[in-house]
Order: sequence, then C-alpha cells, then structure tokens
Amino acid sequence: MNNKVRHPEKVNKPINPIKKKPEWIRSKIVDSKIFFQTKKVVNQNNLVTVCQEANCPNITECWSKKHATFMIMGDTCTRACAFCDVKTGKPISLDIFEPVKISNAVKKLNLKHVVITSVDRDDLKDGGANHFYKVVKTTREKNPNTSIEVLTPDFLRKGDAYKKVLKADLDVFNHNIETVPRLYTKVRPGARYFASLELLKNAKQCNKKVFTKSGIMVGLGENKEEIIQVMDDLRSAEVDFITIGQYLQPSAKHHPLHRYYHPNEFKELASIAKTKGFLLVSSSPLTRSSYHADEDFRKLQDARNKKLECHPQQ
Repeated sequence: MNNKVRHPEKVNKPINPIKKKPEWIRSKIVDSKIFFQTKKVVNQNNLVTVCQEANCPNITECWSKKHATFMIMGDTCTRACAFCDVKTGKPISLDIFEPVKISNAVKKLNLKHVVITSVDRDDLKDGGANHFYKVVKTTREKNPNTSIEVLTPDFLRKGDAYKKVLKADLDVFNHNIETVPRLYTKVRPGARYFASLELLKNAKQCNKKVFTKSGIMVGLGENKEEIIQVMDDLRSAEVDFITIGQYLQPSAKHHPLHRYYHPNEFKELASIAKTKGFLLVSSSPLTRSSYHADEDFRKLQDARNKKLECHPQQ
C-alpha cells in the first residue's frame, strides 16, 4: 500500500523554476532616509500598497522619491491571476475610514501625483466603484493640487459601475490589459480581454478630459506580432498611454517566465508603439503601471497640449 501523502497544491500548481535575472534588472535606493519616511507614513496610517503586496521591483527607488501606489479595499483579491503575487481569498469588509486615511497620507507625503489601485472585488455588487469614488473625492478635497490616477479592476459583469469612478475628479484612468488574448485563459483566467478593451474605450467616451492608460507585460510566451496587435487594439479604444514591462515570476508556483527581453527589444517596442499614435509610451524592463507616474503625467499633459496646437479642432 502506498502511504505517500500527495500535496494538492503541487498537483494544481506545477513547479516552474525561476530563471536567473539578467544584469539589466536591478532596482536602487535613491535616498534611504526618505524611503523609511515613506514606509513610516504608510505603516502609521495602516495602509496597503501594491508596492508591497505585489513585490514590485521598484519599491526601493519609488519610496526613496516619496512615490507610493495605494491599494484600497484590502489586501485580498477575489481572483487568482497566474502572474500576480497578491493573495487570493475571501476579502474583508470595506474600511469606511479608508478615504480619509488615503487623503491624509497623500497630504503627509506632499505628493504631487498619487496612484490609487485596488484588488478585484467580485464579491461587491458594484465591484468597489463607489468606494473608488469616495477615495478619489476625499483625496481631491484635501489635496486640490495633487493629480490623481486610478488603476482599476475590470468591473466585469458589473454593468455601468465603472461610470461612478469617472464621476470623481480624477486625471488618469488606468486599466491594465496585462497580456495578449491567446494567453488570457492561463495568465488571467478570471478576466476577458475584450471586456477590458471595452472598459478602456467606454472610459474615454464617458470622460474625454481624462487620460486613459493601459499596460502589458512581456516574457509570458507571447510573440512580437501579438504585442503589436494589442497596441492596435488599445489605440482603437483611444488609449492615450501604454506601458510595456518585463514579467518577473513571483514564485515557482506562478506562471512560468518564458524569457527576458533585452533593453534593446523594449526600445524597439517603444518605437513601434509611438508610430501607432499613443500620446506617451513607457517601455523598459522595470516599467510598471505606476513607475514614474508623476513624471509621465506631466509628459502626457505636454503631449496633449502640443497635439492641440497642431490640431485645434481636437
């Protein structure tokens, strides 16, 4: 009789060895004093950041510059995307004081630009859209000179709930497409590629003044032609800004890393994306949705102004 104990998690999630990182993927601390000041503000306000929860490789650099991406509605996601390191499970109830906590932290850090994201909350009737609205509204009231960017879930099967978010006084509406359609069932099984495209398209139509933004990871097994098709799809949805970054496998149980792209390949993808008509393109191994978000927002404003000078009717 075989008494060997089987481990279900090893059956359902095969072990995928993590490839050694190349020399060009290195994060850095710019100012350690400011890094710990940022960490202190986050901890004192009992806030969740995607920087920590998703093990972002840029956390040391960003926090050293007082940049942080706040993750609202808890640290537990209702989905289990194969690329993501945020934990999956049954989320806690919404924190009614969170809007005030976020606004206070933005004030304390004196942020010129803030990014607010969230876990997926499929358990909520509106997917958390009203909570997003409250956080943005409260943050705006307390920080009138701070530009606000939201990185939202897809609000799949939540009807027009996303419109509530766009009624808040925000500057950038971001929703990541993440990968090419062929890989969705493996990488992002709880989402739908064309639903995400529709969300981005509807967001722009709902509020023309808001910049729309989306990002894709490379290294998951896609090919160049598929990446270009995603660019075309995003432009068809009138997305203003695309980010392209290297997928970094969080653990051996996550989706396997197919390969690392060389920095020159990111430059080539950036060049292709620019020809598609995006107002702004950010493409590098360490590029993430919120990486250099404050600087990129200023560039977006400049790009739009230049475009309006050339085409006043737009």
